[in-house]
Amino acid sequence: MKRRHFLFVSLGLSLLQTARADSWPQRNVTLIVPFLAGGSADLVARIFSQHFQAKYGVSVIVENKGGAGGSIATGIVAKAPPDGYTLALGTVSTHAINPVLYSRLAYDPARDFEAISPLVRLPNLLVVRNQLPVKSVAELVAYARSRDEGLNYGSSGNGTSSHLCAVMLMRATGARMVHIPFRAASEEMAAMLGGQIDLAIDSMTTLWPLAGSGEIRALGVTTAQRVAAAPDLPTIGESLPGFEAAGWQGLFAPAGTPRPIIEKLADEVRRIFLLPEVVTSLEKVGGEPLPMQPDQFAAFARAE
Repeated sequence: MKRRHFLFVSLGLSLLQTARADSWPQRNVTLIVPFLAGGSADLVARIFSQHFQAKYGVSVIVENKGGAGGSIATGIVAKAPPDGYTLALGTVSTHAINPVLYSRLAYDPARDFEAISPLVRLPNLLVVRNQLPVKSVAELVAYARSRDEGLNYGSSGNGTSSHLCAVMLMRATGARMVHIPFRAASEEMAAMLGGQIDLAIDSMTTLWPLAGSGEIRALGVTTAQRVAAAPDLPTIGESLPGFEAAGWQGLFAPAGTPRPIIEKLADEVRRIFLLPEVVTSLEKVGGEPLPMQPDQFAAFARAE
C-alpha cells in the first residue's frame, strides 16, 4: 500500500507540474540581467524578450542590475520563487568565474539554479583608442613593453571575462597595465572615447559597431579562429600562440522551478535563437547561437 500511495503521489505531482507548464505564462516574466543596459547581455536579453512577447502576449521585463561582476543580480534570482516568473541571464562570469574569484557569494551556481539553455557564444574583441600609435597586436605589445608607466585598460567589471582576458594578455606579453573597472561596457567605451583608458578586451557584440564606425580601433578577436563578421581581423592567437577565450550567456531559473517549465523555456530559446533574422543579426557582431537541452547546459556550465 505504501508503495502504491507513493506512486500515486508522484504521478499527481507530475501531472500538477505539467498543468502548470501548460498554463504558464499567465503574467509578465522578469528577466534579470547582471550588467547595465547597453552591453551584449542586455542586447541578448531584449532579443529573447521581444520574440517571447510576440508569441505569448505577455512581457518579459528586462531588469538591469549591475555590480560585483554580475553576482549581485544573480544572487537576487537565486532567492526568487521557483515559479518560472523570475529568470536570470547568466554568463561565464556569473556561473563560472565568480565562484572561483570570490570567497563568499550570495549563491551557489549549481545548487541554487536550474540551467535552461545557453543563448549565445561571443568572442571578445581587443580594441584601442584611435590616438594610440598601434595597428596590430604585435605593435601594441611592443608599445606597451616600451612604456615604464604601462597602459590603462578597462573592463566591464572585476572578475568579468573582459577583465580576465586582459590579465591573460598581460601574462602572455609581460607588459605592465593598470586595470580600471567599469559597471558596463557602455561606460568602458565612453571612457575610451574620452581618453581615460588605452585598450580593452570586451564583447564583440558591443564593441564591433564602434570599431566599424571608426570610433575605436579593433586589433584582434579572442577566439581560436577568425569570425565570419570580420574575416580580415586576425585572432590574438596569431600573434600570441595559445591565446584563446570566448564568453557565453544563458538562461537560468531558481532551483526547484518545475521541470516542464524549464523544458518549455529551453524550447523557446531554441526557437528564437535559430530564427534566421536572429542568427543573422548575431553573426553581424560575432555572436553564435548555442542552444542546448537543460541537462547539456548544466554539464557545460559545470565544465566551464
